Amino acid sequence: VTGIFSAIVVVMFAFGGTEIVTVAAAETTEPAKAVTRATNSVLWRVGLFYVASIFLVVTILPWNDAKVLQSPFVSALDHIGIPAAGTIMQVVILTAVLSVLNSAIYVSSRMLYVLTRDGDAPAALVKLNKRGVPARAVLLGTVAAWAAVIASYISPDKVFTFLVNSIGVVLAFVYVAIMCSQLRLRARLRREDPAALTYRMWGYPYLSWAVIFALFAVFVAMARNPDQRNQLIASTVSLLVVMAAYPLRARFGRKPPVREVEVLHH
Repeated sequence: VTGIFSAIVVVMFAFGGTEIVTVAAAETTEPAKAVTRATNSVLWRVGLFYVASIFLVVTILPWNDAKVLQSPFVSALDHIGIPAAGTIMQVVILTAVLSVLNSAIYVSSRMLYVLTRDGDAPAALVKLNKRGVPARAVLLGTVAAWAAVIASYISPDKVFTFLVNSIGVVLAFVYVAIMCSQLRLRARLRREDPAALTYRMWGYPYLSWAVIFALFAVFVAMARNPDQRNQLIASTVSLLVVMAAYPLRARFGRKPPVREVEVLHH
């Protein structure tokens, strides 16, 4: 059971990014419809590309086969006699990684815009060039990505695992915050403006509480696992630092004029 909960952290790392549909939808002409379509699309894509594909792997190969741990999809394709299975999967993986990189650079520049708008980052970071691109924000995200690549190259066994588990924990924190926000904001909207609830999550509020409970169960499992305990502690410390800095920022900070970056939002 502990192994299952430990694996969930890696799974959350793999699923991380599905929440960015709201970021992209904010730049569309009809955000409500865009979020609805994107969310429904994510559900069936997860079911097809993750659940169905893993189901096929475990029906083709025994779960305790050593090949499954090395490269499950390549091993499954080789087992059923598909030629050049390794090359096919390398092309698929490369395409998927480039897609993830593209979305990560896009979202990082938008997140920098939000930080700048709220006065939490220098406005110069999201200054647009002649083509209307926040080039500095894109370059900053690219530098961070290269730093992670170099660190993983120097220490592949430790750095990559640490990053995967740490990001998984941070995503779990984000998901808990999303669930708590949904519980509070939906109740408020239902009282003040019921017509604004155009896309209702089924199972509310029980499903939201179930997700929160499951995520805290993951935290407990990580705390009991020596291989993941350090990542949990490091992520928790970073969360506490941000929580401690927020009231100081709200009280003593000031919002600088950021009219020049409003173009990015539009």
